[in-house]
Amino acid sequence: MHRLFVLRHAKSSWDNSYLADHDRPLAPRGRRAADALAEHVATIGPAPTLVLCSTARRAQDTLAPVRERLPDRTDVLVEPDLYGATAPELLARLRQVPEETPDVLLVGHNPGLEDLVRGLGRDGDPALIGRVHRKFPTGALATLAFGGSWTDLGSEPVTLEAFVVPGDLQ
Repeated sequence: MHRLFVLRHAKSSWDNSYLADHDRPLAPRGRRAADALAEHVATIGPAPTLVLCSTARRAQDTLAPVRERLPDRTDVLVEPDLYGATAPELLARLRQVPEETPDVLLVGHNPGLEDLVRGLGRDGDPALIGRVHRKFPTGALATLAFGGSWTDLGSEPVTLEAFVVPGDLQ
C-alpha cells in the first residue's frame, strides 16, 4: 500500500508588491498554519520517505517546520517543475517515484494540487470527498492511499483517507 500526502502551501504574504510570485513568503497566519501542520504530520505514521516540493518560497516555508519533524532518512527534493504544475504534470512526476518508496509528501500549489486530489481521490468517506470538492484552501493536507504501483497511479482506485485544513488543527 502506498500513501500520497498532498500539501498546499500555507497562506502567503502579499505585503511586498515588488516581489515576484515565486518569491512570496508566508504571512504570519501561514507560519502559524505551517507549524500546526508540522505537528499534525509528526503524528502520522509512518512518515513520508520522500518529499517533492516546489521551488517557490511559500512552499519551502510551509515545508520547513514539517521537515524538522521528519526522519533524517527522508529524501527531500525541491523541483522547479512543481511550481505551477498542472494535475497531469504532477501525476506524471508521481509516476516516476521509485516503487520501493512507500509514502510521498507533495508540497505545491493550486489549482494543480486540488485538481490532482479531486481526480484521484474518488473512493473513501463521502463527507471527506465533499470537503475536498468544496474547497482546497491554503494549508490543506489530503492523504490518499492506493494499492497499485506508482507507475500506475490513477489507473486503480485511490482512497481519500484524510483531509485536514489548518482550522481543524488550531
